[in-house]
Amino acid sequence: MFGCLVAGRLVQTDALQVASDKFVFNLADYENVKHVVVFMLGTVPFPSGMGGAVYFSFPDPVSGSPVWQLLGFITNDKPSAIFKISGLQSGEGGAHPFGAMGAGGSPSVAQLGVSVESLEQLAQQIPVASAAVSTVDSFLQFTQKMLDSLYNFASSFALTQAQMTPNPTETFIPFSCILKWYENFQRRLVQNPNFWKN
Repeated sequence: MFGCLVAGRLVQTDALQVASDKFVFNLADYENVKHVVVFMLGTVPFPSGMGGAVYFSFPDPVSGSPVWQLLGFITNDKPSAIFKISGLQSGEGGAHPFGAMGAGGSPSVAQLGVSVESLEQLAQQIPVASAAVSTVDSFLQFTQKMLDSLYNFASSFALTQAQMTPNPTETFIPFSCILKWYENFQRRLVQNPNFWKN
């Protein structure tokens, strides 16, 4: 029913069913994993009104006992999600449905668990904040605010040629250049939010 993907590794579809409503993936060498993708295979949907809470467990470096943390959720309407696990801290675990299940005693094996729960229960749970992955939408919002800030800041210094006084140590840029750059950047961002990576 579920799959798990870590960049640079094969897709895992071999979740171990540990209870009728709980599934676990083992993640070897988890210290070198930054993000993990959890997804539904598309063969079996969740029962009506149900979804999956996604948990991550790693051995606590001090006690060796598993620390379970809620990453987020998947549902029939949102069948996949990306989670950041590299920033999770030991000792920040909370209530979880997996009991005392451990990662087999190996210090470099973690577990990713999916617990089938009602959508009402899922809505009441709060995932670990550091597991959220930034989205293109938040990047676009940031970029738009940055562009607006630069434009507003630069325009606050705008002078007409009649208002300018000669200053040999100052370089002046025509405001039309800033406006043209602003409009071009905005247009390119709408066409491809990742154009700046090229």
